[in-house]
Amino acid sequence: MSDRLQAWMRARFGPSEAEAVLGLLIDLVPMAPAGTAESTERVQAAVLFLSGGDTQRFLDAAALAQQDWRDVLVAAGLADDDWADRLSSMLGDTSPVRVYQ
Repeated sequence: MSDRLQAWMRARFGPSEAEAVLGLLIDLVPMAPAGTAESTERVQAAVLFLSGGDTQRFLDAAALAQQDWRDVLVAAGLADDDWADRLSSMLGDTSPVRVYQ
């Protein structure tokens, strides 16, 4: 998970929840399109944005991503060509993506 996305997640989930959320997000990596760091962050961010920091909504969004990653991108507003700008705007950071697995 990228540093910027991890910071966003930790600001919204409690310490005990954050570790479980992190583990589930890492499991979503193989489902990301093309398997690049950017595509991985995009899918993970979509799941987190849909959750709004709520555990049940997170689980629902993760299940949606498991069914079809494209659906979670559409639901989170990250499916269009401007997804990278939107992602940077939401995360408040434009630094290069670094993904940790």
